[in-house]
Amino acid sequence: MTDEKNDIDKLIDNMITSGDDLVNNLKSVLPKSLSESMMMFHESNVTNLKKIKEFLNK
Repeated sequence: MTDEKNDIDKLIDNMITSGDDLVNNLKSVLPKSLSESMMMFHESNVTNLKKIKEFLNK
């Protein structure tokens, strides 16, 4: 089970990092209003992913 938790932790970290990269790239091509919406959506996802990670590590 520990290996599975480590794999899930790595996956969550990768999802957060990939999302950060995507949002940064989209900021350069999207209008400001859309990029701000994407940033808020990503922040919400990051919050949820961190909650999942915290729950799994109890």
